[in-house]
Amino acid sequence: MLIDGHSLAFRAFFALPADNFATASGQHTNAVYGFLSMLANLLKEEQPSHIAVAFDVGRHTFRSEIFPEYKAQRAATPEEFKGQVPLIQKVLTTLGITTLEKPEFEADDIIATLATAARPLGFETLIVTGDRDSFQLVNDTTTVLYPMKGVSVLHRFTPQAVEEKYGLAPQQYPDFAALRGDPSDNLPSVPKVGEKTATKWIQQYGSLEALLEHADELKGVVGNNLRERIDQVRLNRTLTQMILDVELPVTPDQLEFKPANLTELLTQFKELEFGRTLRERIFTAMQLEQQTQSSVSVETPDLVVATDTHIGDWLNARRAQWSQGFAVVVTGTATPGFGDAVAIGIVDDQYHGVTASFENFTPADEAVVAEYLSSTAPKFFHQAKAVYHMLAGRGIQLRGVAHDTAIAAYVLNPGQRSYELNDVVQRYCSRELQTADTGQLSLLDEVNGQELVEQAGAIRELVAILTEQLQQIESYELYQDLELPLTTVLAKMEHIGIAVDVEKLEQQCNEFQALVQQEEFAARELAGDPELLLTSPKQLQVVLFETLGLPKTKKTKTGYSTAAKEIETLAITHPHPFLDHLLAHREYQKMKTTLEGLIKAVADDGRIHTTFHQTVTSTGRLSSADPNLQNIPVRTMHGQKIRAAFVVGDGYEALLTADYSQIEMRVMAHLSGDAGLIQAYNDGEDLHNYVGSRVFDVPVSEVTPELRRRVKAMSYGLVYGLSAFGLSQQLSISPGEAKVIMENYFKRFGGVKHYLDSVVAQARQDGFTQTLFGRRRYLPELGSTNRIMRENAERAALNAPIQGTAADIIKVAMLRVDKRLTQAQVQSRVLLQVHDELVVEIAPGEAEMVAKIVEQEMDAAIKLSVPLEVSAGIGSNWQEAAH
Repeated sequence: MLIDGHSLAFRAFFALPADNFATASGQHTNAVYGFLSMLANLLKEEQPSHIAVAFDVGRHTFRSEIFPEYKAQRAATPEEFKGQVPLIQKVLTTLGITTLEKPEFEADDIIATLATAARPLGFETLIVTGDRDSFQLVNDTTTVLYPMKGVSVLHRFTPQAVEEKYGLAPQQYPDFAALRGDPSDNLPSVPKVGEKTATKWIQQYGSLEALLEHADELKGVVGNNLRERIDQVRLNRTLTQMILDVELPVTPDQLEFKPANLTELLTQFKELEFGRTLRERIFTAMQLEQQTQSSVSVETPDLVVATDTHIGDWLNARRAQWSQGFAVVVTGTATPGFGDAVAIGIVDDQYHGVTASFENFTPADEAVVAEYLSSTAPKFFHQAKAVYHMLAGRGIQLRGVAHDTAIAAYVLNPGQRSYELNDVVQRYCSRELQTADTGQLSLLDEVNGQELVEQAGAIRELVAILTEQLQQIESYELYQDLELPLTTVLAKMEHIGIAVDVEKLEQQCNEFQALVQQEEFAARELAGDPELLLTSPKQLQVVLFETLGLPKTKKTKTGYSTAAKEIETLAITHPHPFLDHLLAHREYQKMKTTLEGLIKAVADDGRIHTTFHQTVTSTGRLSSADPNLQNIPVRTMHGQKIRAAFVVGDGYEALLTADYSQIEMRVMAHLSGDAGLIQAYNDGEDLHNYVGSRVFDVPVSEVTPELRRRVKAMSYGLVYGLSAFGLSQQLSISPGEAKVIMENYFKRFGGVKHYLDSVVAQARQDGFTQTLFGRRRYLPELGSTNRIMRENAERAALNAPIQGTAADIIKVAMLRVDKRLTQAQVQSRVLLQVHDELVVEIAPGEAEMVAKIVEQEMDAAIKLSVPLEVSAGIGSNWQEAAH
């Protein structure tokens, strides 16, 4: 068996999501995993006696010497792929499999040489590759296994199969390819000569050389095209011909399996963070000793699923085990305030499982299941908050959430695209989880019941793996004490929702609709086009750059850009009434769309139930969706009008808002240890006036609003890695002026400069940043050769510890406030968290006590070298409660 290493590694890379396969250090491993998975299948099914894997050395080969354009069109190697081929080679060597590469030659040539040499030695040869040029090697003893789908489906190309597919003998394939050209290798085709014509000609003349000798006989445009390109076709033929006599250090009979280094293999699998499943498949395929695996991890028992057993009886029989922790999967609808549970699967501590449909519960089943789920007995979930809403629809209050593997996976490695159960199982257990669309189940059939138990079993497996890994990076406390209990607090907030005055929202929506039409009419008048659509980029391009003759913006695939940033810049540099109307139209349209979304989101109880996501941002901040209540502008008049429509609900007397003042700047003062910033906060100074007086060398009393604006923009900008150029753009000043401001700032506040420099250097060394609470954010791109990726990672390294710590502080505050309100047995409740602000609904007579509790607990969330400042206000609506 001869394997084209790069070909299969690339196929594996694109078949499996890179985000699902990465080590804690940020090394992507999807190509390694996919390659080894395919190798296990091949070894098990084909059982070769001799094997080699050939790799390309680089893009420069004798072919690129002859034809510099050879493969020159190929995109740069994806960043995530880099470093994976050496890992594959390392594992193969440990497995005792020969790997080969040869400068100036391709893997194809190595394979062709070995396949040719193997035939007279009596070998049957299998070539595993995704390169069709290898079909020229097919004969009665050589078969190509060609991947048709990812790396899982292989098609066997024998001489007969090649002929069936192409109508040609294998030895004729390179002639055919030379005529057809090959986009993947950047070999030009003959115009109007496609596969059909190329096949017909080779069939008619027998070979390319015979065809070219009779080229004058060919009629029409295609004949002329061929005659004009004979040299190129001959060059194509030279390039597609594999070399059959590369000088190699081994012969086919020397490619037996060498003894595998089992200890090293287990170490490598641990470093790659591959789980039990893939390891077992490799061991089985290579007939290695299974007992050596016990040194790496405890094996998971096989699931035993109860059948013909009532779930109530099953739970009753295990009451003594409830305290050991069971894994639970519930399917259904997870709409906050209006959820419903359809089916449930439970797996106990011995990997015994049971499933049932809520529709089929007996009264006894219902009572025991409700008792169990609402008890404090520890339970393991994946996305427990969704389960909370499903069960609430059945009148069951979920308690005892001891693990949530979605949250654990997020804390372990934030920044992944998905924390769905199947993706997390793939990532940490190195196997696929077969699932149906369980969210839509109406009946629990036997197959789906089995799937629910398998999901619950996977959750049990993940709990052990994720717990160990969280402990290794000292993040288990962050997970257990902060993120996990927060899921229940958020679930309660989502379930309660916030009351809104729908009439006010509809009135505002109508007002914005009128404003949208007004701006559109004014813009059409100026453009002289009554049919102009301001939402059409093509029509805008004509008006802006042809009718009005404004300077052209950045060129895009579809013309000159009409994106918001470009139009805003144009309005500053080349003011024009049309641009004012266009920008106003976009602003009003945006507000109208926001209002329409809010109106649509009002539930039957007259409240909006947003969903808070814990696993979306890389820094730890919560995000809000369906609808997003965090994107309502707080400082604009329009945003304030919208907030005024969020009102007190029935049975309550007021809304209270409480937020942290300048929380991110206070965190930066603490982290940087800058004496000037710390003194300003401890003396109770207005920070931006204080900083402005030192940066611009004027008394505090002479810091104008404009100077304060500049300093404020820079102070916050530094947290986000703002450059002098970025500051100049933001403040509409020259880059030189912005640079002077920045230099003055760093002169007066050297601690900030030292911190910003050191945090990036430390992150580059560690591969991650960390908040005060130990929340990590991995940034492997800090070492990227791609400048844009590297600079983005540097900005993220500056921002993550500050924004992440601020996010952690408000989360701690939420837990403390929730706990105190529960202890005080008040009816008041927290409704929303919007970044550094909490919104609380106040029950009659509780305003003074609750305000005191909220301010005390927010203030006590963390002890910094500067004081936290909490501001609170009370009113009949969200805007009125602002302070």
